[in-house]
Amino acid sequence: MRLLFIFLLAIVVLAGCSSPPEKPKVGEVKTPPAATNAGRYSMLHDKMPKNPPDVSRVPDAQPRFEAYSRSGNFSPYQVFGRTYHVMPTSQGYREQGSASWYGEKFHGHLTSNGEVYDMYEMTAAHKSLPLPTYAKVTNLDNGREVIVRINDRGPFHEGRIIDLSYAAAYRLDIVRTGTGRVEVEAITLESQPEIQFTSTGAPAGMPTVVSKDNSFLQVGAYSTEETALQVQQRVQSLVKDLPVVIRPAAQSTRTLYRVQVGPLAQQTTLDSLIAMLKAAGLGAPQLVDL
Repeated sequence: MRLLFIFLLAIVVLAGCSSPPEKPKVGEVKTPPAATNAGRYSMLHDKMPKNPPDVSRVPDAQPRFEAYSRSGNFSPYQVFGRTYHVMPTSQGYREQGSASWYGEKFHGHLTSNGEVYDMYEMTAAHKSLPLPTYAKVTNLDNGREVIVRINDRGPFHEGRIIDLSYAAAYRLDIVRTGTGRVEVEAITLESQPEIQFTSTGAPAGMPTVVSKDNSFLQVGAYSTEETALQVQQRVQSLVKDLPVVIRPAAQSTRTLYRVQVGPLAQQTTLDSLIAMLKAAGLGAPQLVDL
C-alpha cells in the first residue's frame, strides 16, 4: 500500500509540473516584463552594458573630410538654462580636463547630428566643437590614446570636457572609474572650412522653416502618460515662450501620448528650436499640422 501511495503521489506531482500556464482571470491584465531600453526615459540612470562584446580591439576612427552636419551645429544653443556656443572651426583646439562616458541609456538613440549612437564605436560628445570633428584623446594618467569621431553634444556637467562612448572609455581604461583626466586634441583636415553662422545662429545654407498657426513640433509619442508628463516637464524647462502640450491618440489596442510644442506662432524659426531639443538629447522632433 505504501508503494502504491508513493506511485500515485508522483503522478500527481508530475501532472502539476506539466500543466499549462495559469490563464488570467476575467478583467485581469497581465503586465509583460519591461523591455530593455524601450525608450530614452525607460532608464533613470545610465549604466554599463550587461554582456558587452570585446571592444579592446575596436579600431580608432579614421579621420576624413566630412561636411558639417545640418543639425547639431546651431549656435548659440541652451541646455538646462546655460548657453553654449559652437566653434566655427576645430583648428588648433587642445584642452585638458575630465572625461566621462555614456552607455546603455543612450545606446540606439539619436545623437545631436541625427545619427544613431552606438556605444561600441569610437565616438564622443562635445559641447562646442563642430559636428563632426575627429579628435585624439589621451589618458593623462596612463598614456593611452584613442581617436574618436565627435558626433554628439555633451557632457552637460560642470568640469567635464568630453563624453566618450563605452568603447573609447574602455580603450582608455576609465570605464571602472567613470571619469578620467584626459587631453583632447582636434584633428583638423586642410579641406575643412569654417562654419559661417547666419543671423539666427544656424549654419549658412540651412533653410529656415516658417510655420503656420496650426503647426506643432512633436517631440515624441509615449505609451504611458507618466513618461509623457516627464518629457513635457523637461521640454517646458527648455522652451520658455511656447506651450508644451500632451495629446492622447487612441490606437486600435492602446493609447499613445504625444508631446508637442505649439501651436507655433507665425515666423517661428524651427532651426534653433529643433537644434536645442536635439542637443538636450530629445531625439529628432518632427513638424506636424493639425
